[in-house]
Amino acid sequence: MPCSGNFPCTQLPHTGMYNAKKQSHPGGKAKMTTAAARYTSLWIFLCLLAAAACLGGCGQPEESAGGNRDTEHLVEIVQVISDNLSVVRTRTGSLSARREVRIHAQEEGRITALPFSEGDAVKAGDVVVQLDDTLLRVQTERAAATRKQAAEDVKRLKDLRGSKLISENEYTRAVTALEVAEADERLLQTRLGYTTIRAPFDGVVTARLSDTGNILERHQHVLTIADPSSLVTELPVSELILPGLALGDVAQVRIDALGDRVFEGHIVRIYPNLDPLTRRGTIEVEIDPVPEGAAPGQLCRVELNTHAARRQVIPYAALRRDASSEYVFVLDAESRAQRVDVESGLRLADKVEIRQGLQDGQQVVTRGFLGLSPGKAVKPVKHSAL
Repeated sequence: MPCSGNFPCTQLPHTGMYNAKKQSHPGGKAKMTTAAARYTSLWIFLCLLAAAACLGGCGQPEESAGGNRDTEHLVEIVQVISDNLSVVRTRTGSLSARREVRIHAQEEGRITALPFSEGDAVKAGDVVVQLDDTLLRVQTERAAATRKQAAEDVKRLKDLRGSKLISENEYTRAVTALEVAEADERLLQTRLGYTTIRAPFDGVVTARLSDTGNILERHQHVLTIADPSSLVTELPVSELILPGLALGDVAQVRIDALGDRVFEGHIVRIYPNLDPLTRRGTIEVEIDPVPEGAAPGQLCRVELNTHAARRQVIPYAALRRDASSEYVFVLDAESRAQRVDVESGLRLADKVEIRQGLQDGQQVVTRGFLGLSPGKAVKPVKHSAL
């Protein structure tokens, strides 16, 4: 814009434009100010546009001459090995007497003698319960008399039979009556014997559920006798451990009530059946001799050692699981991770037994699973580098 003779001209900074200022005319000054504001706004807009273009150019990724290069995936690996290993497992159980009998009344009647209470020692053959037998004795005597009469009838009819004075049917009925009388007498003698109950073995009375003078019903529980000279505990054992156990194997037993002392026990029974839900079997471990202070009902902890067997093991951290199977990542010849499905066995401390799927010498990944997928190239490193 050319300058007139009435206005001094000055150059606007950064724009190369001129700002004419009128010193004496008010109207001309207002027009010049408005024009300057428009030029300033245009200059700011152009600066912002240039800055945006620069930012857009800086946001573009730079490609090297060789293109984008993937970051190396670091993993820790371990070699699969097989070794002769034994399995140690600790199971808890409760002590119980190996022999324990619950004595029930086989005949009803009033108790006339119950001489032993809880904690009393008994000998085999001792009378532990006596019932009133008066009525049964009378019935037995009556049956004996009936049997004698029937025997006399058979003897008399036998002589008449030889003389053909009686029929064969009459003699047969007499013989049958004798047999019935003998059976009745034996029945009553047996019932009479049930009124006296004797201890079946040497032991200790552990429960007394009635008292002298009470009426016992038939099959009512009255006493419990246990043999404290032999204590056992029943333990649940996994089906994976059972094949490594045998009758007579030594077990280490700790009884909580007796402190940290270790007692020797032996496997005396292995049950043949397994629970179909838990896949566990049952074994019995006997403590022999019984330590002083040990008693039925105490908590014990039994350490079982299986026979050594050759087992293929890997670190437990290497084993992965998903909805379909168990698997591990194995390195191939090109240092690429490949998924291999496996079947695991026993957990051995920080290791796990592999029953199927791997071969000795293969290298499995133990760390660095984040982002790891089958076929991905990896770089094995030591534990310190992870």
